Amino acid sequence: MRYSGGAATKRRNQVIVAMPTKLPSKAFIDSFASSDIDLADAETLPPECYTDAGFYEFEKEALYYHEWLCAGRENWVKNPGDYFTTQIAGEPIVVARGRDGQINAMSSVCAHRAMLVAEGSGNTRMFLCPYHHWAYGLDGKLTGAPAMEKTCNFNKEEHGLTRFAVEIWNGFIFINFDADAAPLAPRLTQVTEALKGYDLANADDLRPQAPGTFPWNWKVMFENNNDGYHASKLHQGPLHDFVPSDLAEFPDSDPADAGFLRYNGTTHRDASFNPTQVAQMPVFPGLTETDRNRMTFANIPPTLSLVMMSDMVIYLILRPTGAETMEQDVGTLVAPGASKHPSFQHKFEMNMNSATHIIDQDMHVDELVQIGLRSKFAPRGRYSWQEGAQIQFNRWLIKRYRDTYARLTGPNLTAVKGAA
Repeated sequence: MRYSGGAATKRRNQVIVAMPTKLPSKAFIDSFASSDIDLADAETLPPECYTDAGFYEFEKEALYYHEWLCAGRENWVKNPGDYFTTQIAGEPIVVARGRDGQINAMSSVCAHRAMLVAEGSGNTRMFLCPYHHWAYGLDGKLTGAPAMEKTCNFNKEEHGLTRFAVEIWNGFIFINFDADAAPLAPRLTQVTEALKGYDLANADDLRPQAPGTFPWNWKVMFENNNDGYHASKLHQGPLHDFVPSDLAEFPDSDPADAGFLRYNGTTHRDASFNPTQVAQMPVFPGLTETDRNRMTFANIPPTLSLVMMSDMVIYLILRPTGAETMEQDVGTLVAPGASKHPSFQHKFEMNMNSATHIIDQDMHVDELVQIGLRSKFAPRGRYSWQEGAQIQFNRWLIKRYRDTYARLTGPNLTAVKGAA
């Protein structure tokens, strides 16, 4: 893990002023109380948390502007000059490896007229805004601005791209818009310990080809990834029966932590998603016997979810695009060197055909759940004991919702109320 605190680039006379945030009512915030109590007594979050545009704006302030967000994998920018772009909660981002080997994350919004300076991915010496040819280095510093010599008090050092904090965890690139954010790794000790046998930083990465766009709230997808209760129902059949719901386990976690875990025992050693139900690709060499007799699900909200088997890890990077829409990258990690084996592609495709069938079932459910959440009859449901990880997620969310509400309604602060 490496951390760099990349503070935002200062610009002349620049004052960052937050747009007015439509706050939920106090009664709505208070209604969360029934969603973070003991599992046997708890109920689900209010449906408006998944459908209301005003609540989504509040959620951006509560989560996305201050939490660590997964942007991609370190090996996506292997060489100096490599870069990729993404958007998280509406913010355009470019991630690049500098000539010094440092990974930089920056706003891709030009400091001149807000044109995006980069699209897609590739390798470059610099970022040249196509609109007026302002040029930026791989670290975001402004290196050229044509015909600005008559502009009063223009200083290039004050007009770079806004830089974000960057931290690498297990080969994943996390960014934070909040330059004062505490480091990520110390709040992931439980998850890091559980995953150490996979050595994800050195795993072979089969990078996602293109993100998908989906018509549901990001939490619907995250809760599905987080849910073992449906495994023996929705996914019943030979592709998934080796992971029965009644073998689910939920380690305790602290809502202040950055992530949490759930385990699901398997009916046999080295179980995997393929027609044989047994790992066909090389097993991650550092796994313990306990690891090889269960599946591990690691969740680092609001953007990363991991599904871990003996021979394969599926990672999902979730990015909201609105209250009821999201994008998602789905990538795969395998044991170091496994992808070089002559029979790898055949075995990998066998695994992915099975995994894709399961994911398609999940996505159909996600779409219908989102429709149901819009209904005036949408419930605040009750939980099974096999949904223990949902309470962990609720507590993670609710702590941040409450803290943000208190911060935005504190002494001498005025907020616009009206959402939810």
